[in-house]
Amino acid sequence: MKTLVIVAHPNLQESRANRTWKERLEQEKSVTVHDLYQCCPNDRIDVELEQNLLLEHDRIVLQFPFYWYSTPSLLKKWQDEVYTYGFGYGTGNKLREKEYMLAVSVGRAKQSYSPEGDSLYTMEQLLLPLQATILLTEMRYLPPFIVYHVPQLSDEELKQSAEVMVRYVTSPFH
Repeated sequence: MKTLVIVAHPNLQESRANRTWKERLEQEKSVTVHDLYQCCPNDRIDVELEQNLLLEHDRIVLQFPFYWYSTPSLLKKWQDEVYTYGFGYGTGNKLREKEYMLAVSVGRAKQSYSPEGDSLYTMEQLLLPLQATILLTEMRYLPPFIVYHVPQLSDEELKQSAEVMVRYVTSPFH
């Protein structure tokens, strides 16, 4: 199975978690790592290139930090421009049956994302718009990989999370 990991972090060099994950994923032969902010200077998206990357892979993973209860802005723009009618949904949908997964780094503790926490909602609830988008594309939505309280993790814990992430995004799901 060929896996495409689309990394969407506007300040990747300053990110401990997403940079660590990206560097570890780049060591995997069956994984293509695609840094969206590096590949799309000035937020210009080469739609044909992006669509071809999606077609060449069986599993699509969006890796990003959770920003203001959403994705970084370039990732939203990417979705708007790449998932066109006839390619990503509707008649002639070319993404149907591909696997889709999120890999999300979160700054706050897990308990913040609960009815009793500061956010009042779980991460699964907050990620519902992304899940709904994927249902429209008829890809198979897989459970997300989420790491909480990222700023508080030690370097060793980050390395360990990268190993867990690699296993998670490359393992078969049934």
